[in-house]
Amino acid sequence: MSYDAIVLAGGAARRLGGADKPALSVGGRALLDRVLDACPDARTTVVVGDRRATARPVHWTREDPPGGGPVAALDAGLRRTTAELVLVLSADLPFLDRETVRALLEAPSAPEAPGQDGAMLRDPDGRDQPLVAAYRAEPLRREIALLAAEHGTLTGLPLRVLTAELDLARVTSRPLASFDCDTWDDLAAARARIREHGSVLEQWITAVKSELGIDLTVDTKTLLDLARDAAHGVARPAAPLTTFLVGYAAAHAAATGADPAQAVAEASRKAADLALRWADEAAADSAEQNGSG
Repeated sequence: MSYDAIVLAGGAARRLGGADKPALSVGGRALLDRVLDACPDARTTVVVGDRRATARPVHWTREDPPGGGPVAALDAGLRRTTAELVLVLSADLPFLDRETVRALLEAPSAPEAPGQDGAMLRDPDGRDQPLVAAYRAEPLRREIALLAAEHGTLTGLPLRVLTAELDLARVTSRPLASFDCDTWDDLAAARARIREHGSVLEQWITAVKSELGIDLTVDTKTLLDLARDAAHGVARPAAPLTTFLVGYAAAHAAATGADPAQAVAEASRKAADLALRWADEAAADSAEQNGSG
């Protein structure tokens, strides 16, 4: 699905004391980078805000004058896009995921709940999130132009005066997809949630993949089972070394044309079988020594 993405990253962050909110980190990664990771396949990505280092290339722009509010910022971003469908996101969504983005992009065409002008996320409390939405560009441009003509300026206008005129489908949010960081307490809560037992491995693997610039489906259970077998059947330090070698072997296989996920699975299977054979041999030797003794 072809789409452009606009990320609004130029707010004043008054509730954070004016801190550079998009650069604040959750799980060792800037909030802006976490949002950019949710829409990697956007044809063009425009960030409305001050330039800063990002994990992937983006186009930069600013509303005029800076600090003109979300409608003015959205208009500035929209002027740099050409796709018929535009994903609009705020830069402070630490748990936004690709599945949610995909649902937003597909919702306007869904027969069960069509939205002529796009789709907007609705959080678990029933609140609409206009900065987690996919809009059709033509009606969005039309309504922005009408607002500019009516008010003489877009500066200071709230988003609700724009979205109220659009026919939008609603997409129910996953529990944390719409969680945003407006205060220091929000940021602390996000940092705590990312380390919760049930999600820490998924979050860590996603962060590592982003840091290393790879996009690979990781079968966490298979790798953990392999690490366990190597640690118990050989020696504890064998666990990380074995998983490293599996990754290296899989990368080598992928370089020759193999599917990366299948290459990891095959290398893991071979290494796990070897660890089990190693353990069986050690057990047999021990039994023999005990019998002869």
